[in-house]
Amino acid sequence: MLEILRQPWPWYVSGAVIALVMILLLFFGKSFGFSSNFRTICAACGAGKHVPLFDFNWKTQIWNLLFLVGAVLGGAISSTVIASDQAVQISQATIQDLQALGFAPPQGLQPDELFGLETIFHLKNIWIMLGGGFLIGFGTRYAGGCTSGHAISGLSDLQWPSLVAVIGFFVGGLIMTHLLFPLIF
Repeated sequence: MLEILRQPWPWYVSGAVIALVMILLLFFGKSFGFSSNFRTICAACGAGKHVPLFDFNWKTQIWNLLFLVGAVLGGAISSTVIASDQAVQISQATIQDLQALGFAPPQGLQPDELFGLETIFHLKNIWIMLGGGFLIGFGTRYAGGCTSGHAISGLSDLQWPSLVAVIGFFVGGLIMTHLLFPLIF
């Protein structure tokens, strides 16, 4: 069983599971998105007393908090119990692009020059993480949701703002990959 879980799953299996989850969420009148958990956690901690955004009945979102906990536990289990010592499989063109920027091919899930424990405390990396976290938080709030909420839940619900947001995510990703990433590194 562990060998099956360690293998990459085909897109049509993952897509079918995501579609099934979305059908169930739509049936029960729920919308999916991880960024809404931040609002729920803040409301549960009493932030609604000071900020109107957090003043709502957070108990209606317990199902989403359980999903968040399950995602974290699933990540912990996959990184320990079913972890593979095989490096992530990426295209040769990506390896060449990374090498041109000074990164070695990943030996695990990501390049150690970016995410290794010995580099995480360099001042440049701390600023990159803080800046990226701020931009993600601001962008999530400004766009009214995160990439998973808009791309999976919003598009399956045929919401026009989600289509605009997803196009913006892709354009932003292309700008980051081809213009900003080479400048930063």
